[in-house]
Amino acid sequence: MEAIIIVIFSFILLSCILAGYSILWALLFGYMMFFGYALRQGHTPVQVLTMSGRGIRTIKNILFIFILIGMITAVWRACGTIPFIIYHMSGLLIPSVFILIVFLLCCFISLLTGTSFGTAATIGIICMSIAKANGIDPTFTGGAILSGIYFGDRCSPMSTSALLISELTQTDIYCNIKNMFKSALLPFSVTCLLYALLGFSGTGNTGTADRNTDPCTANCSTYTADLYSLFPQNFDLHWTTTIPALLIIVLSLCKVNVRLTMAASIITGSLLCLFLQDITPAQLGSIMFYGFYSADQQLAQILSGGGIISMFTVSVIIILSSAYAGIFEATGFLNTTQARLAQLGEKITPYGSILLTATITSMATCNQTLSSILTYQLHKDSADNMQQLALDLENSTIVVAALIPWSIACAVPLATVGAGNASILFAFYLYLLPLYNLWRPYKVTPV
Repeated sequence: MEAIIIVIFSFILLSCILAGYSILWALLFGYMMFFGYALRQGHTPVQVLTMSGRGIRTIKNILFIFILIGMITAVWRACGTIPFIIYHMSGLLIPSVFILIVFLLCCFISLLTGTSFGTAATIGIICMSIAKANGIDPTFTGGAILSGIYFGDRCSPMSTSALLISELTQTDIYCNIKNMFKSALLPFSVTCLLYALLGFSGTGNTGTADRNTDPCTANCSTYTADLYSLFPQNFDLHWTTTIPALLIIVLSLCKVNVRLTMAASIITGSLLCLFLQDITPAQLGSIMFYGFYSADQQLAQILSGGGIISMFTVSVIIILSSAYAGIFEATGFLNTTQARLAQLGEKITPYGSILLTATITSMATCNQTLSSILTYQLHKDSADNMQQLALDLENSTIVVAALIPWSIACAVPLATVGAGNASILFAFYLYLLPLYNLWRPYKVTPV
């Protein structure tokens, strides 16, 4: 019966995505199915609601951090932090190493902001526009963007996925990040080498600029000139606009509490909004809640977004997914699967079993959040070291979900930048990381 429910749930999820409906409808339908399963087992409605609440309580701290993330992503846009970074870094896009620099830029922005979708919607769009304007293959560029945006989504202190896994495993996020960097060093280096070879070999250059379909300009210099004039017209790009980002870096290195780190950045960014960008207190409050939206249409395409309200969907996804986890744990819904995976882990490796689980759950659930929670649920009882489990989850569920074409983790960024599914083949970092750790698992020393 459990298998039938999972198949139906997966079918509904995939149907919602293909039909263009919000994944929330599928998750709500799934909750009703699992609720009914618990009732069929003999539990009362009150008991099932208690199970759900128990699951949700495990992620209560994350929900508050989501509010801070929504505020910080809006304030950074409004105070000039993100415009300053994009304005100055876009000039680094040298044709011969274009694809490598695209990857590194997306890594840097995603590491600062912790959001894959936000990185794709800002520097990702700019990089793809420059690529198309200069006849650089958008397939390779899309692969570099997809790789880069999930570098930070995996290991930024502001990443919702990193925070979720830290909360699930009850581990310190900064220890997790240190382990993530160490385990990714070789895959990251090889990825850089591959993108550099693509650029130097000229493989990524199609030889013709797409002047007919690309809305941007006909060449890189003209596009960059337009970009340079766009940001200064709308923002005061004083060097102090980098302070909110620098605070995140410095305080994270000092291992200051994530909430305090974000609060310090929000306060600094708010002061810059008020005294540098001439935003009124009322406007600032609106920006924090609803997000930043520019009146300039061209600027709005690459900069608008953020705000507390932008975190609503991801918050509901995590709440529903955590409610599932509460029901699964109390009813033993996954017990049979857990036992089989434990046996599989003995035959191959614990990481190999986790990677296989992550691949299947990512394909079935179409999103990182539920895949992470399900994979954690299935392996938590067999894990001897929670820090090792946290690292293995980051090296599997977070990156594998971005390789599934019908998953929102893959489909949304590619659609945002205008790249096809063929770009997945050139998202080297996303499959080199799990393959390397499958070959040589990184062992975490218990703390």
